[in-house]
Amino acid sequence: MQCKEHWARRLVLAVAVLCLCATAQADVRLPHVFGSHMVLQRDQALPVWGWADAGEKITVQLGDGAPVKNTIVLDDVLVGEVWLCSGQSNMQGAVANTDNAHEEIAAANLPEIRHIAVPRVPAGFPADDFNGDWRVCSPETVGSFTAAGFYFARYLQPELNVPIGLINSSWGGTLIEPWTPPVGYARVPALDDILQRVTLTNPTSAGYKTVLAEYITQTQDWLGKARQALADEAPLEPAPAYPAEIAPFTDRQDPTALCNSMICPLVPYAIRGAIWYQGESNHGDGMVYADKMKALVGGWRTLWNQGDFPFYYVQIAPYGYGTENAYILPTFWEAQTAALEIPNTGMAVINDIGNLTNIHPTNKQDVGKRLALLALKRTYGRAEVVDSGPTFKSMSIDGRRIIVQFDNVGSGLASRDGKPLDWFEIIGMETDFVKADAVIEGDTVVLTADEVKQPAAMRFAWHKTAEPNLMNKEGLPAWPFRAGEVPERDYLALNVDEAKDYKLVYAFDVAKAAGTINYDEDNRDKIAGPFDRIAYFLELQTPGESTEYVYVSMDAFTDDLGKIGVPALATKAKFQQKVSNMNVVSNVEAIVTGTGLTGGNIEFWPHNYGPPNGAAVPNASATVWDFGDQPGDPENGYGCMQVHNYEAKQTIFAINHWAAGGGTDVGIGNSDGDTRDWTFAANAGNYHVKKLRVLVRPTAQ
Repeated sequence: MQCKEHWARRLVLAVAVLCLCATAQADVRLPHVFGSHMVLQRDQALPVWGWADAGEKITVQLGDGAPVKNTIVLDDVLVGEVWLCSGQSNMQGAVANTDNAHEEIAAANLPEIRHIAVPRVPAGFPADDFNGDWRVCSPETVGSFTAAGFYFARYLQPELNVPIGLINSSWGGTLIEPWTPPVGYARVPALDDILQRVTLTNPTSAGYKTVLAEYITQTQDWLGKARQALADEAPLEPAPAYPAEIAPFTDRQDPTALCNSMICPLVPYAIRGAIWYQGESNHGDGMVYADKMKALVGGWRTLWNQGDFPFYYVQIAPYGYGTENAYILPTFWEAQTAALEIPNTGMAVINDIGNLTNIHPTNKQDVGKRLALLALKRTYGRAEVVDSGPTFKSMSIDGRRIIVQFDNVGSGLASRDGKPLDWFEIIGMETDFVKADAVIEGDTVVLTADEVKQPAAMRFAWHKTAEPNLMNKEGLPAWPFRAGEVPERDYLALNVDEAKDYKLVYAFDVAKAAGTINYDEDNRDKIAGPFDRIAYFLELQTPGESTEYVYVSMDAFTDDLGKIGVPALATKAKFQQKVSNMNVVSNVEAIVTGTGLTGGNIEFWPHNYGPPNGAAVPNASATVWDFGDQPGDPENGYGCMQVHNYEAKQTIFAINHWAAGGGTDVGIGNSDGDTRDWTFAANAGNYHVKKLRVLVRPTAQ
């Protein structure tokens, strides 16, 4: 359902409303968005709505006039610019919690700025009103105003010399989904799954009616059984449960639940546009967030029916997010940038004014100013305003150099702190991403790195804690981005010289692990004759980070190719033994590398296993899962594929519990915590790349 029209009459005005009268006896009522001290949008038709008895004649009177019965008088009404302020906690956050709050509040005698707050409640269906009042900005009132909205208005008001009205409809910790109306989801096919959930809760939909009718039938059948059970004094099964899928949304995170209660009551109050500061609760969405933004903005614009009104939003700030992968947040920034495909939108970048340890940065003054710069230039036609920091334009490769050209350079590129530019990285055929030396040349930045002779791609500020120092001379920060094609490289061929003498037997994507192992490559039928050595190469990569790898080879411990891969039950492989002449190559710093190592040990089996060191492996613990564990029943159990260096007290690599798919244990080196061999880690889902190759060295015939 969309926001319903509940008014008896809708009148169009061109100037301020001062008086609303009805000639009949019943009370006439306005929604709370209309009130004394409000600001009405200038230069637009002004819908006015309310409630009265059917057939009553409604009159809107301007200026002073003789009161009549059923009169509503609204005092101190101004005409200016009205902006909707929405999002989560960084929009809800109050002026009282910002930098220099005491001084800011004391200086806030600004009566031409007005503010109304919408109460924070969810609803399953569109509401038609809310409890709230317009407040005039003063030192006594401003402390509770939305800070981002207030500083936006404070910058705009003297520039435009008109009153500014702020409608604060925000709620900390909320997702974007509850703010979006059904019509928004209907505009974006990628979000059809959400639309279907919403549609099922709509009593007018065919799906709702079908489910409810089936429930009624089930309930009627149960009632018949209940009557019979009562008569027979017999046991009775519980009544059918009400279908959860058609129940009204009641949680603040449910799709449409906040649009229903905190946006619909505002429609169609005339506004100039909206400012939006949200995303922390959705920052793991990746690129789908761009689709969600399209649904939100398109949905709101459809509800208001006043065209593609301006929509300006804030790129969320760098933040640590605990142990979360460092490249999840940059991918979200990329989605926020992609949302600029939506017409008449703009984004304020704040990667220089955040707080890595506080998800609620207290410098809202600059947040508001940057939103205001967008409005001044794009909505109010101030062509001379610089409203953005440097943005990526193009990338070219010149020998060992990457040349990045920027738009929005203002009066020139600069370093904020006067130090060399930071947070630029490049990648080539020889390396993963490495720190680049970055030099400004006009509207370009030239990147080089000693390690990279054949550069292929670059990235800038591509980390959750990146606070880069590149800006334009107007002080606005450069946007994070990445460019170029990351090359595909064979780390085995690049880093392991002896691999040229080996033949690939198996290639295995650990993401495809299951009870039955399905190899990406299985070359057993192509390898004829004996072999004298067996090798394993495991590479792991979390998104955006450098690939970690380990190579380990050893004298053959079996002549059966079917038993050197993942030791699933069908292979009948079970090995717990020392192995000889072990060679190890790895870029993981903790791994002991070298040739002819004498501490080799393997544990391959499909069984469950425990920490007792039944095989008396030197240096192994009898109480901790490590390189000396003991297999047990059942045979088709947890599963273990591990290679160790017991002399170094080290697991070289481990793949355990492969039937768990994304919950497989996988790792290089010793794991932290209660085990040393990655048992119970259930971490395979953390890796973008998790590939095992198994090789043998054929002997001469």
